[in-house]
Amino acid sequence: MHDPILSLRDVSLTLSGNTGPVEILGGITLDVAAGETLGLVGPSGSGKSSLLMLMGGLERATSGTIHAAGQDLSAMGEDALARFRRHNMGVVFQSFHLIPTMTALENVATPLELAGARDAFERAAAELLAVGLADRAGHYPAQLSGGEQQRVALARAAAPRPRILLADEPTGNLDGATGTTIMELLFDLRDRHGATLVLVTHAPELAARCDRVVRLSDGRLDGVARAAE
Repeated sequence: MHDPILSLRDVSLTLSGNTGPVEILGGITLDVAAGETLGLVGPSGSGKSSLLMLMGGLERATSGTIHAAGQDLSAMGEDALARFRRHNMGVVFQSFHLIPTMTALENVATPLELAGARDAFERAAAELLAVGLADRAGHYPAQLSGGEQQRVALARAAAPRPRILLADEPTGNLDGATGTTIMELLFDLRDRHGATLVLVTHAPELAARCDRVVRLSDGRLDGVARAAE
């Protein structure tokens, strides 16, 4: 693999529990190529979401190194990590995380404004159009269905045109038909922006769309395969 956009070396994560330290991840070594789509699968509690959070610098590894887009995340402070994510990463969560007091358009425009984009609202409107929500731009999250809120979250993640898209169970809170729509939009965003996509999923049909699938079990890699294998 040439110049991986994500590179993890012997990464471990240990958190404090009521009965002492709890190992969440142990000895993870993994490369993700630029433009690749990688699925993270495994049973609940296997460490999938924790691994995704480490990749995004949203959680600190206890040991090991993580490089993203050529930068050592473990060497960055919180402010530097926030700036790095702002310019390089888009993150989509299962629970949307929209700002309730902002309209759909304002939610999508916010990361662009933080990045200093002068055309933030124009670009935000274009992303809402791309996910089929141009007519809902002035609505607040409470006025939108779950599927519509996730589409706003997708547009917000994609608007800064990140090099890396991270998605944590993006269809987990949605019914089957709506989840399928979100899945199609997610891969369309990847194709339009040429981003690397890493997603956590329990959905076999979503994992099957990925270039590679990494299975985790008890905080360790339990197999890496092409999705078709």
